[in-house]
Amino acid sequence: MSQPPPPYTQRPDGAPGFPGYQPWTQGYSPYNHPAPVNGLAIASLVLGVLCFLPGVGLVLGLVALRQIRRRGERGTGLAVGGAVLSAVGLALWALLLATGGAAEVWHGFKEGARDGATISLAEGECFDAPDGELSGETYDVDTVPCAGAHDGEVFASFRLPAGAYPGDDAVAETAEDRCWSLQNGYAMDGWAIPDDVDVYYLSPTEESWAAGDREVTCAFGSTDEGEDLTGSLRNDETVLDADQVAYLKAAHVLDAALDTAPEEEYVEDDLPGHKAWAGRVSAALGEQARMLRAHDWPAGARRPVAALAADLDKARAEWAKAAKAEDADVFYAHYDNGFDLIEPSRAVAARTALRLATTVPADPGEGSGDTGMRV
Repeated sequence: MSQPPPPYTQRPDGAPGFPGYQPWTQGYSPYNHPAPVNGLAIASLVLGVLCFLPGVGLVLGLVALRQIRRRGERGTGLAVGGAVLSAVGLALWALLLATGGAAEVWHGFKEGARDGATISLAEGECFDAPDGELSGETYDVDTVPCAGAHDGEVFASFRLPAGAYPGDDAVAETAEDRCWSLQNGYAMDGWAIPDDVDVYYLSPTEESWAAGDREVTCAFGSTDEGEDLTGSLRNDETVLDADQVAYLKAAHVLDAALDTAPEEEYVEDDLPGHKAWAGRVSAALGEQARMLRAHDWPAGARRPVAALAADLDKARAEWAKAAKAEDADVFYAHYDNGFDLIEPSRAVAARTALRLATTVPADPGEGSGDTGMRV
């Protein structure tokens, strides 16, 4: 005799059910969850594809395979692929190290870092900067012919010493001082530099320093916003003749001495310092006159150069007296006489005979060997 089917039972929530079966409740699912993917397998594949830290990618792939077998996780294909690619990458790195190719890779990395801070430009090259700005951070420039309009012209470059990054202020101070002193090697005749042209520089940032960047690039640029330079400002031994070079080298001797003036502007605040400076200027004037007399000048330049040398002798005597002054008043008296004897207009005749620039620069306070102004 057959048994009747089991009766429906009432669930606690009032819904019908069957005996021996539990109803679905929160926390259970009528479908099976798939096994999770092993995380180390994913990491191994990523490192293998990128060829980044291949040794780590290989180890992660092998560890992932063991975890997958023990835990029943998915990702065997990922782990195998990551291990294989990492092994290939490891072999390539070993080959690069053996052949010296790693050095080329590192050099390329450093050059890429430089592109984010300073720009590698050669002496004599002209360039345009983004928006024509030569101040602030410049991330890219375009080299252009110097004959046409351009934002800047490179006149020198130098490398900063190795070590920890010295800081933005220290880099800027060194760059400014060195670039200012290096301009005379490229533009020997300061009278030929327009009044609206100044010295700028491109220097490393903290980020590029970490990649080995140490180069500072010195350039001429216009101080007038939106104004371009046109033509090269270069006037050195590759452009000038022997007589012009001899004259300018003699002038630079005095220029260097005038640039060593004390930081204290007033003689009363540092009489000993100003007297020592006057002694240096006096010695430089004597050396400049000697160099001018030692050169064999062309016929048309002999008389004006001789007259200039005679003025330098008189100026030397006044500066020598200033160097021995007992008080500020005596110093000022001889100082004024000495500066009058190297006043810019006294050099025009000699410059005319030597076919050098004859327009006196606008700022007479910056000093040069033959004019009391920076050459």
